[in-house]
Amino acid sequence: MALVGFLLIATETMPAGLLPQIAAGMSISEGLAGQFVTAYALGTVIAAIPAVALTRRMRRKPVFVVAVLGFLAATGVVALSGNVGLSLGARFVAGAFSGLIWGITAGYARRITAPEYAGRALAIASLGTPIGLAVGTPFGSWLGTTLNWRWSFGALAILSLITVALVVVLVPDAPGQAATSQMSLLNVVRLPGVAVILGVIVVWMLAHNTMYTYISAYLRSGDLQLSVDLALMTFGVAALIGIGITGVVIDRLLRPLVLASIGLFIVAGAVFIVGRESLVAVVAAIILWGLAFGGAAAQLQTAISMASGENADVANLMLGVAFNLAIFGAGILGAIALSAFSGLVLPLVMVGLAAVALTIALAGRRSAFPLKP
Repeated sequence: MALVGFLLIATETMPAGLLPQIAAGMSISEGLAGQFVTAYALGTVIAAIPAVALTRRMRRKPVFVVAVLGFLAATGVVALSGNVGLSLGARFVAGAFSGLIWGITAGYARRITAPEYAGRALAIASLGTPIGLAVGTPFGSWLGTTLNWRWSFGALAILSLITVALVVVLVPDAPGQAATSQMSLLNVVRLPGVAVILGVIVVWMLAHNTMYTYISAYLRSGDLQLSVDLALMTFGVAALIGIGITGVVIDRLLRPLVLASIGLFIVAGAVFIVGRESLVAVVAAIILWGLAFGGAAAQLQTAISMASGENADVANLMLGVAFNLAIFGAGILGAIALSAFSGLVLPLVMVGLAAVALTIALAGRRSAFPLKP
């Protein structure tokens, strides 16, 4: 499951590092090439919710395998297609299958794990996200630049095929959700704590993705001798440490862990602001940022799974949609901010939004983010 998470995050973020290559290879503008990211996010937002709703009663392993196969096929089409319309359509389909996978992963991981280790299981299943950010995205960008951008998507397709084989052989099956326990999407949102957690997700991830997507603009504004690839690699390694810490304490201290993560995230943004001309300070801020964000996926998945109970699959699907809405919104927000200001405005946005997320989390202490999962 962690390997699948790696594939999903690497596939979603990789085009951002390959826009010139994709544009040149398909004889289109970089703006149109940028829609590779938008189409993927749109697929998750539009198609994933009905897909999970339709598969709620089905056994988890067959659904998981079919979803990864669909993701594999769509990624393979992108690697081979010379038609921009077909490529964008394939990215939309890949996003839809991605949303289905994210929607069932948390509940699936919890069902095949003893209750006392549920939080740790989610932390392990979420390990692919920071690895994808640390290794997958920079490596894909390097591969596409060195050889051809299609090789990056081809490599992901091959890795997806290997992943399917591993899932079939190693991952146990689990039952779907009983019909008697199913609730409508609206009723799931109304469950105590779910709306609060979704609010924290949207605002916190918007803060993160605005800075992450446009980190190159910030580095240029400070005239720092630090490449984007190295900055993202540093962030990813720190994120791995962060998720390791999360895995150790999440089953005992969920609420303090979430609050501490958002608080450290704010501290990282503050260091970006005051130390913008110091390479040492900026690297330290990147490390703090990675430590704070590394365990976010596991923390938020655990919290929303707790709040939604038997409806965890649908709630986690909404979590995935919230993540993708934040990614989409960050692209727009960052572009607007940079059209009026320099890249130095990005950490201000980061801190401001994170402060709102922290306020929401503190206000939801009665229903969201309990002490223990």
